Amino acid sequence: MQPQIVSTHNKRLRAALPATAVLRVAILMLALSPMPAAAQTAPAPQASAPQAVPGFWDPRRRPDRPDLSRVTLIRFLTETDYPPFNFTGPDGNPAGFNVDLARLICEEIKVTCTIQMRRFETLVDAINGNRGDAIIASMAVTPQLRSKLDFSDPYYRAPARFVSRRDNVMAEVRPELLEGKKVGAIAGSAHEAYLKSQFTDAQIVSFPNDETLRLALRRSEVDLIFGDAISLAFWINGTDSADCCAFSGGPFVEGRYFGEGIGIGVKRGNDTLRQALNWAMFRLWEKGRYTDLWLRYFSVSPF
Repeated sequence: MQPQIVSTHNKRLRAALPATAVLRVAILMLALSPMPAAAQTAPAPQASAPQAVPGFWDPRRRPDRPDLSRVTLIRFLTETDYPPFNFTGPDGNPAGFNVDLARLICEEIKVTCTIQMRRFETLVDAINGNRGDAIIASMAVTPQLRSKLDFSDPYYRAPARFVSRRDNVMAEVRPELLEGKKVGAIAGSAHEAYLKSQFTDAQIVSFPNDETLRLALRRSEVDLIFGDAISLAFWINGTDSADCCAFSGGPFVEGRYFGEGIGIGVKRGNDTLRQALNWAMFRLWEKGRYTDLWLRYFSVSPF
């Protein structure tokens, strides 16, 4: 029997960022600048390792330019409080990764756009009630939502990753390497289901929430934890981690467990707008503008 899988990145199950972390992330995103580098003892600074920027578009599948003359206005809808992807800026206007991407899309298409913030649970009804044209709100594409909306190509994914203490980082994580090790995950999550399916020789320890999971790693009560890489990246780089921990191994992106990705939702049948969004996002990636945006928001890459 296929396990019941719950995505912890889905906005409606927001447990990824504790309230204090949300506030800190929002402040970090408003700054939009990297943390100062540590002082160098060598005469000349050494080049740091390049930031890992994921590629969500296949250069061999260049979309054809659609008829953009039929796109005269895009009314983007986003949600109110999901930093760093969308939140209210200090001037009271929408801000965040999703908001900045929407603005770049508008520039690329050369069309007037508006961005309105709404409660997440009202977004689908707003589109279908013609109160907006496109939802850009970190909405995970699911079979249930596909029955109500059409979606653009994914513009990011929420991978899963292992985190260990800094004195025990593993360059690679494979099932045989975790035999007998204690690995923590959130009870009932897609991450726990994946561990039980693929890492059968590990000792899986379940926790009720992210706070207890991460505290167990800080206290060395588990050897590794496994969870949503985006929220873990901000935790690793924030004060709550006390610089204890780092990613081990690379990302896991199996769609059965971790979803199809995050897309922009449009009203079903609105192929003109959907194709325009796909074309614009590919162009932004091709020009390097998507990469620049990613690096502004993710100082520790989830990938």
